[in-house]
Amino acid sequence: MRIFSAMLALIGLAVSGTALAESNSDKWQFELTPYLWLPTIDGTLSYNPPPGGGGPELSVGPTDWLDLINGGLLINGSASKGRFTIFGDVVYLSLQSKEGRVLSVDDGNSGGPVNLPVSADITLNTQSDLDGLVWMLAAGYTVKETEASTVEVFAGVRVLSIDASSNWNLTADITTPGGTQLLAAQGGIAEGAELTDGIIGVRGRFGIGESKKWSVPYSLDVGAGSSDLTWNAVLGLARKYGWGDLMFVYRHLEYDEEASGLLQNFSFSGPAIGARFHF
Repeated sequence: MRIFSAMLALIGLAVSGTALAESNSDKWQFELTPYLWLPTIDGTLSYNPPPGGGGPELSVGPTDWLDLINGGLLINGSASKGRFTIFGDVVYLSLQSKEGRVLSVDDGNSGGPVNLPVSADITLNTQSDLDGLVWMLAAGYTVKETEASTVEVFAGVRVLSIDASSNWNLTADITTPGGTQLLAAQGGIAEGAELTDGIIGVRGRFGIGESKKWSVPYSLDVGAGSSDLTWNAVLGLARKYGWGDLMFVYRHLEYDEEASGLLQNFSFSGPAIGARFHF
């Protein structure tokens, strides 16, 4: 898998031929990073069939963050001693997507689910609301540390709790070849999911220039469990100040469940800005 290969290559490149530097301090050190993330969402919501109807599969996005974000709370924190670190990340986002269409409807009335594709021009409009909480807790070990760069490997758990609802307006009812109605032309449905996945990853930074004020922070992790696959990548630019760091990054978080799951190739991707304070 290309994601795993890229992560292993990054670790190997950073560690190979480099002796471990001594830790600057054996005292506990803390960091707190409130930030703002403005993601675009993209993917497919695959709902279970409601009583008396078919289970619609709806595309969501891609939708620009200016149109979709209703509110959120985002914070990252860590505690480190020597080479060991415990860190966590909490993201709550309330999002609304007004772009998308009904892709297909599952027919469970034929002795088993049968996926009936829906013509692209039948959707007048759809709207999907997403309220999601993602939290992550991990433990890391610094395998390389210099004045200009750090490399840390980590393992942990990421939990996603999401509530999704969709409303659609079609030009006609969706029916089986025999004339049985599966999905009314206008309607709505709601469903939730909670996914717990183990993750492994690498994160750190490398300096730019001789001033030691500018650096490139990065992070990459992959995992599985309740999801078939989840991965998260961060890359950006940071400026050091006396009180801490100001960071501008781009973040991509992706989930893919098994075929019967709610989230199919679902991603949150966009720019973020944050201030990291050191204690």
